[in-house]
Amino acid sequence: MTDSTLPVSAPTFDRHMIEALVCPVTHGPLHYDAAAQELVSRAAGLAFPIRSGIPIMLIDEARQIRADD
Repeated sequence: MTDSTLPVSAPTFDRHMIEALVCPVTHGPLHYDAAAQELVSRAAGLAFPIRSGIPIMLIDEARQIRADD
């Protein structure tokens, strides 16, 4: 396999970053959803996307979630 044919993996998220990040709305804890690549604030009912390994902590970019998500 040459360098040009090597599979490109998605950037990974540093899980230790969760310890430093809080929800911008509630200032409460966030939970990492690896499958959805999101940081979830259950208290605010919001899921913040992680793009290219970078958490996007903008309220306008967050997805509203249901309580049972």
